[in-house]
Amino acid sequence: MPFSINETMGQYSELFMLLAAGTYTVAFIAFAWDLAKSSKTLRAVDLKAAELSGVGAARVPVGAGVGASSGAVDRAESDVAGPIGRAERPTSSVSGNQGAGAGQTADGGMRYGDERRVPARVAVALTVLGAAIHAAGVITRALGAGRVPWGNMYEFLTTGAFVAVAVFLVVLIRRDLRFLGTFVIGLAIIMLVAASVAYWTPVGHLVPALQSYWLIIHVSIAVMSSALFTLTFAMSALQLVQSHRQKTLAAGGADKLGFMRLVPNALSLENLSYRINAIAFVGWTFTLMFGAIWAEKAWGRFWGWDTKEVWTFVIWVVYAGYLHARATRGWTGTRAAWLSIVGYLCVVFNFTIVNQFFNGLHSYSGL
Repeated sequence: MPFSINETMGQYSELFMLLAAGTYTVAFIAFAWDLAKSSKTLRAVDLKAAELSGVGAARVPVGAGVGASSGAVDRAESDVAGPIGRAERPTSSVSGNQGAGAGQTADGGMRYGDERRVPARVAVALTVLGAAIHAAGVITRALGAGRVPWGNMYEFLTTGAFVAVAVFLVVLIRRDLRFLGTFVIGLAIIMLVAASVAYWTPVGHLVPALQSYWLIIHVSIAVMSSALFTLTFAMSALQLVQSHRQKTLAAGGADKLGFMRLVPNALSLENLSYRINAIAFVGWTFTLMFGAIWAEKAWGRFWGWDTKEVWTFVIWVVYAGYLHARATRGWTGTRAAWLSIVGYLCVVFNFTIVNQFFNGLHSYSGL
């Protein structure tokens, strides 16, 4: 393929990336609007319920966690059959001593209800459109380069952002994670902007060590695992905020984070985050294994204590510690959330600082 055609495909790819970022930005605004509008609506419904009852009591959805222990919440979630409402089911307003889950409105099982939240639906539709445009950008980049589009930091970041959004949309089919939209799409926008501003690399050929079928196997699994870790990072951050909010409400404090009423309770966030992290950890294990096999093919040794290899192993250890501590040592709640966040920060450090500032056999940033 002539170089001029390669260059043209690269330009088309950059245009698609720009359009995708613009579409994601509008979707981000729609998701944020949904949180703000729904929170305002819920506050008005609670005030109305307080006026009518004189006590402030309103209906509490199954699985909201009001005054229930962890086991009770789990039982409540498992007993729910069929869809139940989310934002349209108000909870009790803040008064007196309330349970840890007071003020919670989201379905703990993250199931879809029959509500009609127009901003959320518009946001999801825009996210699907943005993902389609983003996919076109990734594909044209691959066509222009004549290979898989993850040979440098720019390509890894743009492809990783697409996979993160795609995974979010796939999970949306089964779970109502629209409350995560603002955070996931926000991270995708940051990744695309960082790729274009800090890590842009023209279409080009790979260094000899990367010209292997192991690039497809090893890096594709790493991208997928990183995308899943991105989701759990957002969920763990929300878990910390929700946990703090629930403790504040239980102590009789004012609800200053009304939008969090659209987010499931901290326990539900932790449970789903743990399951997704377990899947991502398996993927990262294969990333480590296949990387060692590729290293033996390329350099004649499975392990050489290269900086990139060390940090890939560090990430594996952190997430292994997270899974072990939560499953066998009772590390639940905020401690588990912080471990998950630390693991993702290690992923970010490995991708940015290690790739840019540490010399080694894995210096393929393209910068």
